[in-house]
Amino acid sequence: MPQIRPALLSVALTLVIATPAQAANGPEITIENGRTQPVFSYADAVREHVYVESEVDSDADGKLDRVRVDIIRPKESGPGLKVPVIIDESPYYDNSGRGNESERKVYGPDGNLVKFPLFYDNYFVPRGYAVLNVDMLGTTKSDGCPDVGGKADVLGGKAVIDWLNGRAKAYRADGTPAAADWTTGRAAMIGKSYDGTLANAVAATGVEGLETIVPISAISSWYKYQRANGVVYNYDYASWLANYVDTDPEAKCQAVRDQMDAQDGDATGDYNPFWAERDYISGLLGDASKVKASVFVVHTANDLNVKPDNFSAWWQALADRGVPRKIWVGQYQHVDPFDFEGRRDLWVDTLHRWFDYWLLDVENGVMREPRADVQLGPTQWIKQRDWPAPFATKVALRPAADGTLGLLPAGKGETASFTDVRMSENAMVADIGTAKDGRVAFTTGALPLSLRLSGTPTADLRVKLDKPTANLTALLVDLGDDTRVDWRTGQGITTLAEEDCHGESTAQDDACYHKVATNVATRPLEIVARGWIDVQNRGSLDTPSPLPVGTYGKVKWLTMPHDYTFKKGHRIALVIAGTDATYSGEAGTGAAVTVDLAKSSVVVPFALSLPLSDMPKDKARFRGPGRIELPQPERTFDFF
Repeated sequence: MPQIRPALLSVALTLVIATPAQAANGPEITIENGRTQPVFSYADAVREHVYVESEVDSDADGKLDRVRVDIIRPKESGPGLKVPVIIDESPYYDNSGRGNESERKVYGPDGNLVKFPLFYDNYFVPRGYAVLNVDMLGTTKSDGCPDVGGKADVLGGKAVIDWLNGRAKAYRADGTPAAADWTTGRAAMIGKSYDGTLANAVAATGVEGLETIVPISAISSWYKYQRANGVVYNYDYASWLANYVDTDPEAKCQAVRDQMDAQDGDATGDYNPFWAERDYISGLLGDASKVKASVFVVHTANDLNVKPDNFSAWWQALADRGVPRKIWVGQYQHVDPFDFEGRRDLWVDTLHRWFDYWLLDVENGVMREPRADVQLGPTQWIKQRDWPAPFATKVALRPAADGTLGLLPAGKGETASFTDVRMSENAMVADIGTAKDGRVAFTTGALPLSLRLSGTPTADLRVKLDKPTANLTALLVDLGDDTRVDWRTGQGITTLAEEDCHGESTAQDDACYHKVATNVATRPLEIVARGWIDVQNRGSLDTPSPLPVGTYGKVKWLTMPHDYTFKKGHRIALVIAGTDATYSGEAGTGAAVTVDLAKSSVVVPFALSLPLSDMPKDKARFRGPGRIELPQPERTFDFF
């Protein structure tokens, strides 16, 4: 189990890692106020590249795949001054690019990079770090074929950590061996989306030398990325994404993509060995129990690309194992914390102190701060001891036949019925209070106080069907006019003309990036939590069990997590429906669904300072907003 090591350095002392002879010839890693200082020249930094030999032959050409590693490090680094390493491994360096400004690698005449995407190199190299931009196997200038979270993806990145610690071979372009004699071997992995997913994956192998990871909007289980309890989001997705990130001729890796299509189990939506290989919480290649690195998680509760159950399940698994960790939870869509309005300077400084602590043992207090930063509104952030809110209370909200939602169970024999048809979320939440064939809906009265949801609601239903299975959707909705983060438009941000800078620049690689503003919108409602299940997967993800026709059965599942405040005077609605056309590629089954209301509820974790003893009900059935056109988030099938 990872433990926080004793601090080895005082916050105001100078750290010397150089030998006396070398120290006399150049700067040393210097620490002031708990932070490494920019004493090394960025312009004069060593820029080089190597090819690390992995243990896989993913393209079946008879040779072990080699991973292209582009390196920038202080010119003083070497046997006499060993430096730690920050790694961003990515499949996107020659296609979509990285960051809000889609930066790509730019190469000089000698084949080395003259532009490293993002600010990590500009900021950290002057402070005594090496920064490595690694081409994921099968992409950019690496060998092999991408296998979307599988063996090649995972073991390629692990090989780089092994090389930094003398356990793997690397070669220069001319074929000569390359030794990492300039590093301490202590490494971090960071990145957003696929990049952060690779960080999770490599950490889950338990590789020695990976001291910390910073997964941003990252996948912990590819099944969760493409499935929800048996419901399929997209078909043949893995092969599509593999082809997207691989800019080599299509024929080279077609056999790998065909194999993924044959193994992904799209026909059933079940969990199988294909997904187990791509599961880093409890999978074949990686497991949370193996994680030795500390973990700084960043995710957004409205990310409907890499959906937030990917971070909540990973976070809980790490907590269960005592992994040192920190978390930021935002309200945007698929957005990097560098682009959270008003938080850029804080993000850079927090990341700086995090790396200093875990890679250089600088005692700077970063691990004594509250573990969680949580965004509650467009401009409101709070700090708390952990996430979800440690004082959250699980409250069962119970639907009744009169369309109300309260704390008391419905009367015995009360039911509600609908048909599993393919239906958009806009249609599901329109005209709440009006009967629709494809959904049933229930609402509280006007809330007498604000209620903050913090964590993961649970849909707990008792249903019967007239067919062996149905897809079910549960939505928790906030009814009330309010100005909220508009994560549905532009991911929740607008890029501004003004720039700010973090680090040092050269003519070809500047450290300056456009600022952003948070998009907001005033609307009469918002869908807060959503979750889906194929009823035949109610007991198992890998072994379906059809519900006997005409027989009631318990169907219980987790929705997506959130941290959201239902304001005083608003209403909470529970919508139960069939196939969600907004997020699922499946067709409705046409099954008639009957819900036993007396034995059904949605359990919501509310951060309550006082017990919730009552939930108001309206005497007359509440009528919600009519036809509502909530802009749908961009349907991107990659996740850069």
